[in-house]
Amino acid sequence: MIADQLKATRGRVRTPKAAAKKTGPSTILHEVPWSAMRLRIAFGHQLCSFPHRQLRPRFPAMVEANPPVLVAQGIGHLARTFLREVGSIFWFIVNTFEETFERIQHGRVPFRAVSFFRHTERAGVDSVPLAGLVSFFLGLTMALLTGYQLQRFGTERLIPGLVAIGFTRELGPLLTGIMLAARIGAAFTAELGTMQVSEEVEAIEAMGIGPLRFLVAPRMLALVLLMPCLSTVSNIAAIFASSLVCKAYFSIAFPYFLDLVKDSLLIRDIITGILKSFLFGLLISAIACYRGLTVKGGAAGVGTATTSSVVTAITAVIGFDTLYNIVYTTFYPT
Repeated sequence: MIADQLKATRGRVRTPKAAAKKTGPSTILHEVPWSAMRLRIAFGHQLCSFPHRQLRPRFPAMVEANPPVLVAQGIGHLARTFLREVGSIFWFIVNTFEETFERIQHGRVPFRAVSFFRHTERAGVDSVPLAGLVSFFLGLTMALLTGYQLQRFGTERLIPGLVAIGFTRELGPLLTGIMLAARIGAAFTAELGTMQVSEEVEAIEAMGIGPLRFLVAPRMLALVLLMPCLSTVSNIAAIFASSLVCKAYFSIAFPYFLDLVKDSLLIRDIITGILKSFLFGLLISAIACYRGLTVKGGAAGVGTATTSSVVTAITAVIGFDTLYNIVYTTFYPT
């Protein structure tokens, strides 16, 4: 078969030297690609690169381009990686609850109370000033920007309700989740990652202690319980800031401001914000602990895992917030 293919290509395949002797360098640029294609048919892919290696020092533009990346294949690979990560985090949460409740069923404490209160203080008490300050500034800005637009139509009395509903249902839990993902989530990942690299987690397992219920459960419970509290602090700070703007720029007294807030804010708006806070706290703590316990590569791996934890947690918070709003408005349009 090879002999027949050689006969078929005899007289038509030129080597770089033969092409240069006959016609010069310009023909080489036209002849060599076709020659390489025929040689690939006759002998396979290995001989294809021989003319290019000879011409590469003299003709850099002759280097064969890489094949185009298939878009569908790239999208499929990204989707598969995304689904694998989502499944891993989901089963991480399930295993944590299973290990914790199994310990409780046997009448034993799943983790130390000191550990829970320590993480509660770090995640909750130390985060109150930051959450309140950021929400206060954002409440000022939101009241100013919306107030000047509504004043053109004589509807500046809608400012209190707009700020109250916006922060209670959306901005309060969302801002708190983003801040805790950057502050507490990074700390959880760095702590657990350092323990994983220094083989402290393996030592805990060797002593017969489950790392999920001993290390993950107190952190997860602390963040889940504190997220609604921090969201409430954010809401109060933003509403108070908007009341100052309404008093200073739009002549809305504080008692009238409170009446407008109570008239516009509904119970389901408050419940929506609380449910979002619980969900965001669970997501942030689970992602942070999962990244910390799956660290590989020493100290560099800890830094990479910390960055990945913050980015993944913030993306998950925004994504689940959008999904929650879509589902909520679909079933409760009014």
